[in-house]
Amino acid sequence: MSAQNVVEGDYVLLYLDQRRTYLVKAEAGKTLHTHKGFIKLDDVIGRGYGERIKSSLGVDFVILKPLLRDYIMKSARKTQIVYPKDVALIVLFSGIGPGSRVVEAGTGTGALTTALAHYVMPNGKVYSYEIKAEHLEIAEKNVKRAGLLDFVEFKAKDITLGIEEQDVDSVVLDMATPWLVVPHAYKALKPCGTIVSFSPTIDQVVKTVEALRENGFMDIDTVECLMRGMQTERGRTRPQTLMTAHTGYITFARKAAKP
Repeated sequence: MSAQNVVEGDYVLLYLDQRRTYLVKAEAGKTLHTHKGFIKLDDVIGRGYGERIKSSLGVDFVILKPLLRDYIMKSARKTQIVYPKDVALIVLFSGIGPGSRVVEAGTGTGALTTALAHYVMPNGKVYSYEIKAEHLEIAEKNVKRAGLLDFVEFKAKDITLGIEEQDVDSVVLDMATPWLVVPHAYKALKPCGTIVSFSPTIDQVVKTVEALRENGFMDIDTVECLMRGMQTERGRTRPQTLMTAHTGYITFARKAAKP
C-alpha cells in the first residue's frame, strides 16, 4: 500500500473546519463520534491522505496526515503546554537540529519534548527531566503517539540537584525555578552551547538572567512572542478579534569561557 494511504495503526487528523479537528488512531472496529455524526475508522484505513470521507450524517471530513503542530496542540495534558509560536523561537535561537543532544526540564505532559525530539532526529537525543511521575506517564504516551519515542530518554529526577549528561548542545528549561539549574547547565554544556528558559512571569526572568550573568553566559536576550491571526476576505480583511498573546517569556544565552 502506498505511503500516501492510511495504514491501520496510523494517527490521522480528521478535519471538519479550522476549529474542529480530531486526532485519532486508525483502528479496525473503532468509531469516532462527533456532533456531525460518527465515522467508522475501518472506512478510513486504506483511504488516501487528503481524501474526503462522509460521516453518518453526510458531513464531509478530510483525512489529513498530522503535522508536528497537530501533535502539540492535541497533546493530552494536565499542565499548560508550550505553544508552537514559542517552540519555533526556542528551536531557532537554541540552534537545535539533527543530531543535537538536548537536556530538557520539566517534561510536563511532553508537548515541548515532542517538538525537540522531532528536530533532533534521526541521531540526536532529548534527555527530559521531570519530578512528577504522573506527568512522565502522560508525556511518554504523547511522544509515542507522534512516533518519536526513540529520540527521548525520560528521567524521573530533580534537575536542580544536577545534570548527568555532559557536552550537550543545549539545555531547555520550562520550570518554576530555572535559575537553580543555570550552574548545572554551564557544566553540562559544550563550549558555545546554548540555554533556553521559558517562563510565564517577569520575576522568573530577572532571577534567571542574573544567574546567567553570574555563571559565565553571554549573548543573553529575552523575548516575548505575540501571534495575531488575520481574517482574510476581499475588501474586508482585518485582524482577528482574539489573538494568542502572552504565553511566556523566552530567555536565551550562550556558554562562554569564564573571565
